[in-house]
Amino acid sequence: MLIPLANDPRDYAWGSLSLLAELEGRAASGRPEAEVWFGDHPGDPAEISDGRTLDRWIADDGAASGIDEPLPYLLKLLAAASALSIQAHPSKAQAEAGFEREEAAGIPRDAADRTYRDANHKPELIVALSDTFRALAGLRDLEATRRLVAGLGPRAVPLAQQLEASDASLSAVIGWLLSDGADAAREVIAAAVAAESDEFAAELELTRTLDAGFPGDPGIVVALLMNLVTLRRGEGLFVPAGVLHAYLDGLGVELMAASDNVLRGGLTPKHVDAAELVSVLDPTPGVPPVIHARALGHGIRQYDVPVEDFALLAVTPAPDGVEVALAGPAIAVATGGTPQVTGLTSGGAAVLTPGAAVLVTPDEGGLRVVGEGEVFIAQPGR
Repeated sequence: MLIPLANDPRDYAWGSLSLLAELEGRAASGRPEAEVWFGDHPGDPAEISDGRTLDRWIADDGAASGIDEPLPYLLKLLAAASALSIQAHPSKAQAEAGFEREEAAGIPRDAADRTYRDANHKPELIVALSDTFRALAGLRDLEATRRLVAGLGPRAVPLAQQLEASDASLSAVIGWLLSDGADAAREVIAAAVAAESDEFAAELELTRTLDAGFPGDPGIVVALLMNLVTLRRGEGLFVPAGVLHAYLDGLGVELMAASDNVLRGGLTPKHVDAAELVSVLDPTPGVPPVIHARALGHGIRQYDVPVEDFALLAVTPAPDGVEVALAGPAIAVATGGTPQVTGLTSGGAAVLTPGAAVLVTPDEGGLRVVGEGEVFIAQPGR
């Protein structure tokens, strides 16, 4: 079966006023439109044409079409006009332990200070749909960060000393900034706002932008420790467990394990548990995990990620079409043109406009995609 999916954009404050509307070819709503969820996650399940939500349909009727458990992934369209919170996600073992601990403590799952809302990990992949998509991802090489901080002058000396300590740990530095280092962070921010640098011009300009939106937030200094990444259209960024990240601006397709576990590290009015963030943080500096799709032939590209929860394909078919084999329940969303998708078993078909999506049940075995445009297909990992 092919089951059309729909959902309303979530109006998070960081959402774009225009990017999703432009993609879908409609008038802007006048509100921030941040994410559209295509999945069965109970936080905001997609709706199907009979009025049921997708999680309800799977529970009621999914087994007859080969879906006997919740989807292992969540597919989204994401449109950012300003920075999301700096965050990291736990590993599977950390999520299970944290969830059990908070359940035993009786913390309501929707409480503002709840950290582990489920027992799953949340690796994620974002692929740029806009010409550029900017993000912070991972921690910068320590020597480069020391150069940046040294250039900020006397007001940044406490941070420089933290970074120069013989036992310097970026986890410890971040924990200090988010707990005891608030006064020092404000001094660093003031110095960075006024500083100039050829090597770090983009990072300092970002600091000025972040300070305008989150004045004095220690997370701005955490951002100074991170890699600033600009994705070009079609490039992906994979974020495994423990890696700090924050999306800044742009339109993308996001695919993640089905979880809502977020440990925040600033740039947000929401709950920040510095100790818990540090406990799951991977403090290893390195280059951001940018992914280029691997061609599978006939207009099909795959974004290879080292997890079993999900896999992402991008399809740009020739006019005579292409067949796409699928493993398990899949969701296809169009991001350009008006491609037609047809189930290989049932022959059921749907013409997709940008932003429109369908669930493809496992009994179809795959899709035939015809026409001009672009389709992203999420499915379980192989």
